Amino acid sequence: MTHTDRHFRYFLRLISSKVMLYTEMLTTGALIYGDKTHFLTFNQEEHPLGLQLGGSDPEHLRQCAMMAEDAGYDEVNLNVGCPSDRVQFGQFGACLMAKPELVAECVHSMQSSVSIPITVKTRIGIDEQDSYEELVNFVKQLSDVDCKSIFIHARKAWLNGLSPRQNREVPPLKYDVVYAIKRDFPKLDIIINGGITNLAECKQHLNYVDGVMLGRAICSNPYLLAKVDEEIFAHAGNTKSRHEVLSQYIEYIESQLAQDVYLNRMSRHILGLFQGQHGARAYRRLLSEEAYKPGADIRVIKQAMQLVDAA
Repeated sequence: MTHTDRHFRYFLRLISSKVMLYTEMLTTGALIYGDKTHFLTFNQEEHPLGLQLGGSDPEHLRQCAMMAEDAGYDEVNLNVGCPSDRVQFGQFGACLMAKPELVAECVHSMQSSVSIPITVKTRIGIDEQDSYEELVNFVKQLSDVDCKSIFIHARKAWLNGLSPRQNREVPPLKYDVVYAIKRDFPKLDIIINGGITNLAECKQHLNYVDGVMLGRAICSNPYLLAKVDEEIFAHAGNTKSRHEVLSQYIEYIESQLAQDVYLNRMSRHILGLFQGQHGARAYRRLLSEEAYKPGADIRVIKQAMQLVDAA
């Protein structure tokens, strides 16, 4: 949330041509009653790209899925895993795990009106409803309406007492539960999520499930994707250096500045590009201090890049 906007996704696509990218979660209300053009706009280079939706009204979700397909998205992902108070108040997110029949109805409603895949992102449980049998029932309800891909964050969510950030860190990870779901539902594509920080871990998980979803790890260290095409997708090609990626992103930034997009909306996504490299601290400091100033332009990025080059 608040991070995987179109600028960040374009930047990631410069690093990997193969990974599937997803928007931040958008609510059905934002699309139906808000500026849908603003929310749905993306760069064509971002494909393959999925729109992640939050909502609980089958008809509203159907309308939004149609908007997504018309806009050119490759997939719609229904988020049933977000534990924040705001989404609970709106009756969507992780609290919907308590209503598997409603989630299945929502998925069926979307599938009936679009040809692109409808997938679901969920947790392994919520509060005291965290038995394996309850998770199996939830997955079965989705399978019964022909939902073929389920993304599972391998932690349960505490809807009361823990903040969204704590819900990403405090409940223990139980990867074995996700593996068991794959064993019990072999025909489904099961994608694992939660606490995964490097490609070695991704490869280990892929022995048991069909895919891996990365979130915070990529936000803090986007260059982690540099070897994904080669090592995960077996796509031979030249891996771009950090400097090559940044040089190409500079071209994108210049085009966006010409459209009156503020520099900091794009520069914030590259703070972690040189993580672990000499000069990275000075690079981050300059971007953090200068990119937010009125009138900041591409020279800030080029100056920051020189700090790393000189190290």
